[in-house]
Amino acid sequence: MADINYEIVETVAVLSENNKGWKKELNVISWNNRAPKYDLRDWAPEHEKMGKGVTLSKEELIQLKEILNKMEL
Repeated sequence: MADINYEIVETVAVLSENNKGWKKELNVISWNNRAPKYDLRDWAPEHEKMGKGVTLSKEELIQLKEILNKMEL
């Protein structure tokens, strides 16, 4: 498997943390030197490992926000 490089440009929010120190974070990340996107996934304490996640463009994040605002939670 090819190496994946990333740069966390901005940490927007930490949504939760489990008992092993992994945190579910919303970050702005540049993957493989591409334009940064919004990214939601679990991270190990020092960002040395990551779980599966979802990467969204700004337009997709805006659309998701509109959908969530309409939901009864």
